[in-house]
Amino acid sequence: MCRMPSAESTQASTREPGPVRPTEEDPVARAGSEVIGGPLGRHALLGTSWWTPVRVVALVAIGMFALGLVQKAPCYHSAWFFGASSQYTKACYSDIPHLYQGRGFADGLVPYFDKLTGDMPYLEYPVLTGLFMQVASWLTPHSGSIQHQEQWYWMANAGLLMICAAVIAVCVTRTHARRPWDGLLVALAPAFALTATVNWDLLAVALTAAALLMWSRGRPLAFGVLLGLATAAKLYPVVLLGPLLVLCWRAGRWREFGRALGGAVAAWLVVNLPVMAFASDGWWQFYKFSHDRGIDFGSFWLIWTEKSGSPLSTDFVNTMATGLVVVSFLGIAALTLTAPRRPRFAQLAFLMVAAFVLTNKVYSPQYVLWLVPLAALARPKWRDFLVWQACEVAYFLGIWMYLAYTTSGDAHKGLPSDGYLWAIGVHLAGTLYLCAVVVRDILVPEHDVVRRGGVDDPSGGVLDGAEDDFVLGAAADRAYRRAARFDAEPVEWDGDPETAPDGRSSDGRSL
Repeated sequence: MCRMPSAESTQASTREPGPVRPTEEDPVARAGSEVIGGPLGRHALLGTSWWTPVRVVALVAIGMFALGLVQKAPCYHSAWFFGASSQYTKACYSDIPHLYQGRGFADGLVPYFDKLTGDMPYLEYPVLTGLFMQVASWLTPHSGSIQHQEQWYWMANAGLLMICAAVIAVCVTRTHARRPWDGLLVALAPAFALTATVNWDLLAVALTAAALLMWSRGRPLAFGVLLGLATAAKLYPVVLLGPLLVLCWRAGRWREFGRALGGAVAAWLVVNLPVMAFASDGWWQFYKFSHDRGIDFGSFWLIWTEKSGSPLSTDFVNTMATGLVVVSFLGIAALTLTAPRRPRFAQLAFLMVAAFVLTNKVYSPQYVLWLVPLAALARPKWRDFLVWQACEVAYFLGIWMYLAYTTSGDAHKGLPSDGYLWAIGVHLAGTLYLCAVVVRDILVPEHDVVRRGGVDDPSGGVLDGAEDDFVLGAAADRAYRRAARFDAEPVEWDGDPETAPDGRSSDGRSL
């Protein structure tokens, strides 16, 4: 029987597997390639063109981002400024132009230090995002009508966010060296293009993607610094430390985790301490707003409230949401320590962030940006990815049509409440579906396309090919610790990766 490399062996194979061409292993990618001439032939000349995967993916990401800007054109010219519901009926809403004046940038106020008028006393975003918003304000001409300034402010932010989008696509492309074309999942994701300029989330996503790239290159300190900066821009990246802790526990890589944790804490403090020290009230506003905020759009809590007819208190939802995140983490930890083969970091990162957004009291349409690069690394299969994206696009349209309905008075243009609740359900179901297939890949690793060819965890850095130090349950039996079963036959992962026991090559082609 042919043997395949094990997570217990430091070197998975003496021969490095070649790059993966998606048109050879993915039926959807193969069918989609017909638009540009079909799959590569066996005699195609590779590596001789300027058009490397990284450059192609980056340009496609920029092109899709530009299409997202075109989609916002009706709002840019009028809908942001005239008519209560037109920015919703045209599905081109963005927070950016509205907060230019609403958060004091038009008046030259300094975020966190200068108090605002109205219901929001200070800027309600983390410090690094506030700096990003301020830089865009510096790039905006503070002359002419307020409409003209808001248009310039949106364009300045869009230019900076486009750089973030390109960084994300490049980082995903380079994280899995054998699978550079998986970056096209990010570059071509329709929900990514549609929501890229709704808010400022792309800054945190870009820093998180860069952090994952650094971890994959075996640089835990750089990973920690970038993750700390990402957390200073948005709260969600900090949850990646949870699954990384359990993975390092299973592999006995405590020193590397300590360096990552130390780098994250130090970077977060460097950014936050000056504002904490000199503008504490403004610094606290983000955390106070997050705590006090009630149930909002996109969450299953909203479905619960609407269907039960009894409003849930904010304290109850905060407690329950926190408890659900903790339970999710414990479940992921148990999965990590009992899986037949140590899960890949990208898989657990996706599951942890998905659990965070699914249990949150708000699931805004732009939160899909947090998940797109993680999904591309965790489950790079076009069918599953596009199913999920279709659900996200449906929700993107659903929320704006619902807001159009609620803001159009007696005209009732758009989607009524019951229809919007169905849109939320589709939105949540799509994310849960992708979580389910990722969990299946962990429990039955032969379904994991990334590990075909005998590789272990290309985004795992020091975890890639490391021996297990601590496992639980059946996985503790070394005779059981194998990566997969093909045709009900056990396969041990400590030999030649080129062939599988059924006479096929590791990428599924007949020999």
